[in-house]
Amino acid sequence: MSDSNSKKPDIHPENTSDTHNKTDSNLPNETVQVDDSAKPQPEKKTTSETKTDVSLVCDDHVVHKEPAPDPTSKRGYQIMLVLGLILAFVLAMAYQTLFGHSEQPAGDLVVEEGQSYYGFLPQFQRDVPMFSASLAKLYIKTTVKEQLHAGTYEVPENASLMQLMQSFKQGQKMDMVKVQIIEGKRASDLYQVLASKEDISLEVLNEDGKPKQNLKQLLEIDAYTPEGEFVDNLEGWFTPNTYLYAPGTTDKQILTDLYNKQQQALNEAWENRDPDLPYKTPYEALIMASIIEKETSVPSEREPVSAVFVNRLNQGMRLQTDPTIIYGMGDRYDGDIRRKDINEKTAYNTYQIDGLPPTPIALPSKASIEAAMHPADSDALYFVATGTGGHKFSKTLAEHNRAVQDYLKVMREKKNSESSN
Repeated sequence: MSDSNSKKPDIHPENTSDTHNKTDSNLPNETVQVDDSAKPQPEKKTTSETKTDVSLVCDDHVVHKEPAPDPTSKRGYQIMLVLGLILAFVLAMAYQTLFGHSEQPAGDLVVEEGQSYYGFLPQFQRDVPMFSASLAKLYIKTTVKEQLHAGTYEVPENASLMQLMQSFKQGQKMDMVKVQIIEGKRASDLYQVLASKEDISLEVLNEDGKPKQNLKQLLEIDAYTPEGEFVDNLEGWFTPNTYLYAPGTTDKQILTDLYNKQQQALNEAWENRDPDLPYKTPYEALIMASIIEKETSVPSEREPVSAVFVNRLNQGMRLQTDPTIIYGMGDRYDGDIRRKDINEKTAYNTYQIDGLPPTPIALPSKASIEAAMHPADSDALYFVATGTGGHKFSKTLAEHNRAVQDYLKVMREKKNSESSN
C-alpha cells in the first residue's frame, strides 16, 4: 500500500526537458556562462570543397571531355603537304632539265641540215636523271626564236641544256663540208663526191674514188650483200641526201652514217610492209626500191610503178625495166639503149633474167623504200612514158602498145619542132 502524500513521478517526457532548462530557484541569482566550444559547431568547408563536381551531378559526358579536333583542318593540312611535295618535285625536275649535265664530251658538235633543237633531247633523257622532254620543249618554244642552222658548234664538257642552247646562240664555229648525193645516183657517184672533197680525210677510198678492197669489212658494217662477185657491192645501202660535215671528217665516218640511216629506214618500212608482197627479205625490197627510184622522178607515181612490178612478179612475168639494162652495161652505156643491149644477157638485164637483179641498181630514197612496201591498189602490168612528163599505165598489152605509139608520136613532134627552130 502506498503513501498518499508521496509525489507521483512525471510520466510526460516533454516535461523532463523543460525541467532541465529551468534555473534552479534555490541557487543564487548568477549569470551562467555557457562555453561555446562545448556547443556543436557547423563544419566549415574549404574552397575546393565548396565547388560543385559537375561530373557527380551531370550525366552529359560531353560537358567534361576535351573538344574533338576539327577534321576539316586536318584534311587541309594533308592537302597542303601533298601540294608542297608536288611543287618541290616539279621544281627539282625543272632544275635538272635546264641545268643537269649530260655526258657529252667537250669539242665540236655537228648539226646537220634539217636537224632541230628537239633532236638533242633524247641524249639528255638518257644522261640526266629527272630530265623532262616536255619541260625542255616548252622552254625552247618560249625562249628560242632563231631556227637551228647546220654547222659546227663548240660545246663544253658535260654541257647542260642551258649551256647547249648558249652554244647554239653564239653561232657556228667553222664552215662545213657539203656532201650532196641525189636520189637515184649510184654508190660509185657517192664515192667520187667524197674523194673530191679536200676537207674529207680518206680512209676507205682511194684518191680516184674507187673503194679499197674489202670495203664492207673496212667500214665495219653488217650490210647484206650476195656472196661471190657482188660481196663488196654496197649499192643501195647509203641514204641519198644533202649533208654537212665538219672539216677533217673521214670518208669512213660519212659512209657509216649514211649506211645507218638507210638501214633504219629499211627496217622500219619492212616491219610495216603490206601483206602478200613477193619479197623474201628486206634486201629484195631494197632492190625493188632502187628500180622504182630509177623509173620515175614523179613522187605520185612511185606507188603505181611499184604495183606494176609487184603484179608482174606475182604472175611470173619478167620485169623488163630499162634501168636494169643500163646498170648491167656499166661504163659501156653511152646514153642509148639498142636492140643488141636489150638482147644481151647480163646479171642485171631483167629482159633476160627472171625475178629481181642480184643487187640494187641505185641509191633509193626513203620514199621509194616506202613505195616498195606499199604498192598502189592497181591491176596494171605495163607503163610507158608519155613524153610530156609522167607515165601511162595499162592493164593489157594492147593498151600498152597504143600508149607506146602515142609516146613515139609526141617524141617525133618534139624532134621536128626542135629542128625547125
